[in-house]
Amino acid sequence: MSPAPARRVFVSDCEGPISKNDNAFELTSHYIPDGSHFFAVISRYDDVLADVVKRPDYKAGDTLRLILPFLKACGASNRGVRTYSSGHILLVPGAKDTLRFVRGLMPSFIVSTSYEQYMRALCDIVDFPFQNVYCTQLDLDRYEISEKEKKKLKQLREEISKMPVIEIPKGTKTLDDLPKEHRDTVERLDAIFWKEISGMQIGRILREVNPVGGFEKAKAVQDIAARLNCGLCDLMYVGDSITDVSVFRMVREVGGLTVSFNGNEYAVREAEISVLSENSIVTSVLTEVFNRVGREGVVTLVEDWSPSALKKHSVNPELQKRVTRLYPERLPRVEKITPENMARLMRESSAFRKSVRGEAIGRLG
Repeated sequence: MSPAPARRVFVSDCEGPISKNDNAFELTSHYIPDGSHFFAVISRYDDVLADVVKRPDYKAGDTLRLILPFLKACGASNRGVRTYSSGHILLVPGAKDTLRFVRGLMPSFIVSTSYEQYMRALCDIVDFPFQNVYCTQLDLDRYEISEKEKKKLKQLREEISKMPVIEIPKGTKTLDDLPKEHRDTVERLDAIFWKEISGMQIGRILREVNPVGGFEKAKAVQDIAARLNCGLCDLMYVGDSITDVSVFRMVREVGGLTVSFNGNEYAVREAEISVLSENSIVTSVLTEVFNRVGREGVVTLVEDWSPSALKKHSVNPELQKRVTRLYPERLPRVEKITPENMARLMRESSAFRKSVRGEAIGRLG
């Protein structure tokens, strides 16, 4: 008797592969004056701390805790965040169908840095079970803020809004590789967050809210594998940003499948497959093949990626029809990432990401 096929598992980030939103960016733009630039400054600071400094108590995605004192000072509440989030969800075309299709194949989970309020609203829209979601828990209403601290945070917010967005030159390894102007920006932001705000009463929010990014995403994926009693080698992970790097590395190391869906340079650098697509149906195709024949089967399909290859590799006939209707002439771009094409894919995927999600969101880490 032949052994039973491995039980495979699908795990995806949310913002990027499933939705076009950057909910934290959008909330900041909604509540905070000049919020778009303010968020961009802090987001790039997040990239520096996570990828350059590698601060021990910091992880990619902790932008979501750094903005909280300012959101609170500008009147954000649990109800306000929930109402705004539910009214501004923008799905990747085909995402609802993809999640339904994938859930019919294998256990499926979402691991997202996004706040719980946003993820609950999204799950309602796409009919995805919230119990299969890992995300950032947030209770803004339990934190008090005095008028004195509101005034101080307003001053700090105005100062941050005047700062340049930090530039991280290619090949940056340490802070010394940054231009002096941007080293000065990092130094000042260090003082603002880890001395001034941390010393306030509202600074408690920085210590208590724990965004599910970086190594916390990796821990979530490990928990999923433990819950299902499966190996990470039988797991497919789809992500798009710096918050997914830890998971990509962990899953690739043991032979699982890692997919960058419209990813930025951080995602392409660490994933095995790069997808550039306006529609999530590509995720459906890759997942269906992964469920049947595993990672090697997906890689073989991708290396032969073409309309005829879908039939050759026995992709679900109904799925083939849907792909053909959406793309009668040319399929979305899907490539295996190699040392030879990585730099090109980092550029092209980053540019495509901006065209799909908009310049402001697309350029974020």
